[in-house]
Amino acid sequence: MTDDSHSESNAFPSSLDAGDQENGAFDDSSGTKRRGGKSWGKGGGKDRARERPALKPLDAAALEQMALRYVERFATTRGRLTDYLMRKIRERGWDGGTGAALAEPGELAQRMADLGYVDDRAFAEQRAAAMQRRGLGARRVAGAFREAGIDEGDAQSVAPAIADRAVESALAFARRKRIGPYGTGDGDRKLHEKQLAAMLRAGHRFDLARKIVAAPPSDSPESMDFD
Repeated sequence: MTDDSHSESNAFPSSLDAGDQENGAFDDSSGTKRRGGKSWGKGGGKDRARERPALKPLDAAALEQMALRYVERFATTRGRLTDYLMRKIRERGWDGGTGAALAEPGELAQRMADLGYVDDRAFAEQRAAAMQRRGLGARRVAGAFREAGIDEGDAQSVAPAIADRAVESALAFARRKRIGPYGTGDGDRKLHEKQLAAMLRAGHRFDLARKIVAAPPSDSPESMDFD
């Protein structure tokens, strides 16, 4: 399953409707290969309205099928699924039948969670671990949670694991940037200030970042005390 934050725009399966094939390549009825709304080869100047039929407004059944296809394809959150469904309703309109109320994407996203198709906590755990392996700190992880719509309860549930990996994550960043124990030891005050600022931008605690920046070169920095 793909993380929707990286792949939403171009990873929809071919079974989706034309409106969901937003950036993918597909063959139209004339056999012309199209990518991202541009035509390649003969007939590339045709009116797009003639190449792509008008999309029907969504109803409850179509919206549910769209939600199911989305969660089959992507690891996502209730917040992101809600935003996706709301965007599709805005794009295509709503036709729930005479007297039918407008769909509530939030309720449908919650139903997907109740069925186990969406798991905000598991998403938070996986996202935090991946970001920290790349050397990003707790503040950057918290920002990613807000962007993904992770609620406070799920964020707090993974906070202890994030804290446990704080030193490991900071050292991963230092290794990548040749800071502190991974550097040459030749830096002056100005360089150290620049390195400290870089670690803070990466989301690491000030006290931890300062210790790492000030640490002398070492063959085994992982064994040094940064707590």
